[in-house]
Amino acid sequence: MDWNFKTGIPIYTQIVDELTMRIASGAYAPGAKLASVRDLAMDAGVNPNTMQKALAEIERRGLVYSERTSGRFVTKDEDILKGLHKELAEKYLGEFTEKLQKIGMDEKEIREFIKEAGNGKN
Repeated sequence: MDWNFKTGIPIYTQIVDELTMRIASGAYAPGAKLASVRDLAMDAGVNPNTMQKALAEIERRGLVYSERTSGRFVTKDEDILKGLHKELAEKYLGEFTEKLQKIGMDEKEIREFIKEAGNGKN
């Protein structure tokens, strides 16, 4: 999978976001074993310490867990995964709403637009 890093945003943060998105999207299925820190770092073109820090953060969030000597695995906990989907949906909807407000749409217009778009009228 491609890793496309943007300038001006810490690499560690971008790795956390990318791994989180891969878990949320199912690219890394529940229970799937992740590649080793070294392999993930090579794939991303980053220092293994940076990748380790990012993996530790997503583990702290409960998205992955470690099994001693076996590696890291994506959580199978459906509540955590549902919570992740809700968290990301709120984040992206907030960003989307903010952008529409910046172009002059008010809350009512945004709601109508989303409703119409959901019905295939746009």
